[in-house]
Amino acid sequence: MSKRESQRGSKAGRAGAALLLLALAAAGAGGVWLVAEWQKSYQGFATSGVFVEISRGMSSAAIARRLAENGVVQNRVAFEVLCRWKSPATLQAGEYFFDRPMSPIEVFRKLSEGRIFFHSLTIPEGKTTFEIAEIVEREGLTDRRAFLAAVNDSSLIRDLAPKAKNLEGFLFPATYQFPRKVTPQRIVETMVKRFREVWGRLQKDEAMADGRPVTEIVTLASLVEKETGVAEERSLVAGVFLNRLKRRMALQCDPTVIYALELANRYDGSLNGKDLQFKSPYNTYGNVGLPPGPIANPGEASLLAALRPSVTENLYFVSNAQGGHVFSRTLEEHNRNVMRFRRLQAQNGRRDSAMTGVHEGPQRKPR
Repeated sequence: MSKRESQRGSKAGRAGAALLLLALAAAGAGGVWLVAEWQKSYQGFATSGVFVEISRGMSSAAIARRLAENGVVQNRVAFEVLCRWKSPATLQAGEYFFDRPMSPIEVFRKLSEGRIFFHSLTIPEGKTTFEIAEIVEREGLTDRRAFLAAVNDSSLIRDLAPKAKNLEGFLFPATYQFPRKVTPQRIVETMVKRFREVWGRLQKDEAMADGRPVTEIVTLASLVEKETGVAEERSLVAGVFLNRLKRRMALQCDPTVIYALELANRYDGSLNGKDLQFKSPYNTYGNVGLPPGPIANPGEASLLAALRPSVTENLYFVSNAQGGHVFSRTLEEHNRNVMRFRRLQAQNGRRDSAMTGVHEGPQRKPR
């Protein structure tokens, strides 16, 4: 090799080394920039927060673009590189809610852990399907009419209650977690599934249905639920109702009349003597036996009371004006309790349109 060629080779080597050093420096600077970007908190959305939907199968570029468009991340490219490095396959589909500044690392962690936004829906015990529909609509999950339409599909409990016309009684009261865009069918399916779980456990533990159809037990439980909120009274109320059923005595349960009026859009919040004569198969003043179906959605305690009613000789009960009831075996004793209740009402300067219990007295002896 000549001296000139050697000098050219030496210059080329120095130039290549310089380029390599520049590339390494650039890569290092880029790495430092990326790390800084990934740790920088950012909020480019309103203080009220923003919802972002990540669809199944979205690429890392599409996810980064959607987050940037919604002001969740500041630099789309930086977040996309983070996804590619961490693997976008770990990100979970769903709707996410962002309500504070977050760094790209925190955003990535939230999506990879699947911390999807869920709306908490609480259904109290003893609510009717109409009341549940109002709660669901008020919480912004679905339209009331759409929910009631879903409730009218009894196929979900056809194996348990083949003659049921709707799902009244089978929407289990509990607290549920639903995504914002849940369908009414999904809400109903989830509540019925929860009923099945509780019902299956109760039947397995108690084994005391005595051959009674599921619908009859749930219907009795719904009457118990509407009549008393006192835990220790539930099985006793169930026992009284069963005693009256065995004797072919009308149950005379005010909540059944209220439900009948609600079905006819005639209930105005009060109940009077004329209402007790309202013609309906649900009116247990005018009809002997249980109503044709549940009048509300009972909780576990009332279901258990209907499965395990107290053995009692009582045939009557009336409000004690303190949230509970006074029970009696004879009509004479019951009429005295009714008069006592009315005196307490008079002392308190009120006269309720209806008394919970068996019931509007004094009563005549059953034939």
